Amino acid sequence: MTLRVERDAAAGVAVVTLDRPHRHNAIDLATAAALGALWRELRRDDGVRAVVLTGAGSTAFCTGLDRGADIPQPGSPYSLDDPLLAVGPKACDLWKPVVAAVNGMACGGAFYLLGESEFLIAADTAEFFDPHTSYGMVSAYEAVYMAQRMPFGEAARLALMGTAERLSARRAYEIGLVSELAAPAELRAAALRAARTLASFPPEAVQGTVRALWSAKQAVLQQALAQAPALIALGNLPPERQAALFAGRRAAPEPRVR
Repeated sequence: MTLRVERDAAAGVAVVTLDRPHRHNAIDLATAAALGALWRELRRDDGVRAVVLTGAGSTAFCTGLDRGADIPQPGSPYSLDDPLLAVGPKACDLWKPVVAAVNGMACGGAFYLLGESEFLIAADTAEFFDPHTSYGMVSAYEAVYMAQRMPFGEAARLALMGTAERLSARRAYEIGLVSELAAPAELRAAALRAARTLASFPPEAVQGTVRALWSAKQAVLQQALAQAPALIALGNLPPERQAALFAGRRAAPEPRVR
């Protein structure tokens, strides 16, 4: 199993854990399918009124798409098969609040999940980065999600600086990406405290407020995401050149953490 789900019926909270710590909780095709199925299941589970989303272990929340996943692409430059497009709760029409508990690294495709969470609570050791440009790939979906969650200059720096820099939890808190910091040992408790509070309120009011919040930016978000396939088709290096850059990553200098 690549997902672990714990339900607290008394509190009305589900804790969803990406459970691939040996792969830094990267999302393979099975995990992507399981996430989509789970969000759709939770839509119909009236006993769950709020969700905590986290990653197993302390090293990583999620490092995006597993590079071992084989995803054949259509020949047309106008089409793109992206298994991460349906891994987020909003993409699956779940409007119950999701609190992301970020432990360790969160990078690249993790932003599909963070971008569709209501708010983030992070361990004070967490780090955020987007490796796409370093490996000859366009950060399209990821950059769009982050541009909606932080000041434009910060989102641009995160997307463009690739693996050369990492955004510390402290800086992420200062710019509003993260709403609360916690010691690693206290992260789960902090996220559960928020989720249990949300679950204790009348669900119709909570879910209506979630929809209202997202309506403020959903039209712009969808318009921006619609440009992503063309930008990726134009800007991505061929897979073999991406692989060569990735193979040389260990020779790169240590990233600067700011």
